[in-house]
Amino acid sequence: MERMMGIINLDHEHDFLQELTYFRCGAAVPFGGRYRLIDFVLSNMVNSQIHDVALFTRYKYRSLMDHLGTGGEWDLDRKRGGLFILPPDWNDPSDISRGDLQHFHNNRDFLYRGGHAQYVLISGSQFIGNVDVQKAFRHHLETEADVTLISKQFEQREPEHAPCLKLETDEQGWVTDITHDQNNSHVFSGMYIIGKRLLLSLVDECIAYEKSSFFLDGIKRNLDRLHVQSYVFDGYAAIINSVESFYKHNMKLLNPEVYQNLFYGDQLIYTKVKDEPPAEYSPSSSISNSLIANGCKIDGEVENSILFRGVRVEKGAKVKNSIIMQKCKVKEGVHLENVILDKDAAVSTERTLIGGSEQPFVVAKSKTL
Repeated sequence: MERMMGIINLDHEHDFLQELTYFRCGAAVPFGGRYRLIDFVLSNMVNSQIHDVALFTRYKYRSLMDHLGTGGEWDLDRKRGGLFILPPDWNDPSDISRGDLQHFHNNRDFLYRGGHAQYVLISGSQFIGNVDVQKAFRHHLETEADVTLISKQFEQREPEHAPCLKLETDEQGWVTDITHDQNNSHVFSGMYIIGKRLLLSLVDECIAYEKSSFFLDGIKRNLDRLHVQSYVFDGYAAIINSVESFYKHNMKLLNPEVYQNLFYGDQLIYTKVKDEPPAEYSPSSSISNSLIANGCKIDGEVENSILFRGVRVEKGAKVKNSIIMQKCKVKEGVHLENVILDKDAAVSTERTLIGGSEQPFVVAKSKTL
């Protein structure tokens, strides 16, 4: 897919995971035992042979830069093209752009240098799925659309769908309206394909009229003059835009069917490689229906939980229905239930933390209780 380039636009994703985004942007939040939220969209792009990817970010991006590095794990450490992390370092005194239009305006060089690419795939990081972008791109070309919005028809409406944009389409899949209709289960993923020339033209137009959002002002408000098509993704997908949705969709990975659908399809999901020894289980340990990453040492009881790399669960401790992130320490006699421990957190001896099944108890990164 040499005619496409990718943009991951994180400008609108601010602190939506509360304590989990105190010290990082949402795209850098760990997910599923060894991944980060950004791994999914980035893997979708490279699996579709997109080799020029720009990352628009404004806040708390240090953790994200540490995770992505040079992009080697995604085959983006290239002599030509590759991964471009583009924080807001702008020095144009004549710039009048606002909102995410600042990123598009001030990083035009990225679009110009990808001269072979005629189309751009733009996405955020909150849509979790193993999407074959090549199919969506073929659909875009076959329908001769100006813009193609990748969407998902959910069988059941969930609370995390409420703030999402919904698509109304005709029988041919043309988008007639984009709304917040709570009764509409046709959810826009935040991922869309657009021609590069049209993108640059709409950016200039939005800036001229002092707008601040490329999608809302450039595409949503121009449905009457743009040919906007929808492409419905039919695989497993999730929207992560709250602590509750983060917890719920992590726990769904304990269902083997969901895990296989997401990680073992025709395309793989890539992440940063960390060399750790295999997990160690002592004779006193008890493990049931859990995901345990490498580097863990388990002496206690773990049930219906996800443990990231290097977690230590001491003898007599019990972890149930919980998400324990990298390098956390659960001391002897601790009881955790419906809890999320962020990286490097520790719970001291004989403590009990119990959250709700729909509203987990969250401990922030590096905190000791």
